[in-house]
Amino acid sequence: MTPQVSCVSGVEQLMDYLEDVLPLERRADLEAHLAVCARCVAFVASYRETPGVLRRATLAVPPPDLAPRVLEFLRRRG
Repeated sequence: MTPQVSCVSGVEQLMDYLEDVLPLERRADLEAHLAVCARCVAFVASYRETPGVLRRATLAVPPPDLAPRVLEFLRRRG
């Protein structure tokens, strides 16, 4: 009998699952869990979206006056 996948054990296997290197039996167990756990499905979706979010964030151009304002803020706190 294969061990049942829980939310915690599923998260521990997530990287291998998304990289498609999880052994077939464990993959099937994880997918069976995902079929009944909306919370884990949402977690997998957010995990898949993270690289795109980070890429878009690094493309953002801050306003030119941001650096001086931050430095001034830090000086006042220091």
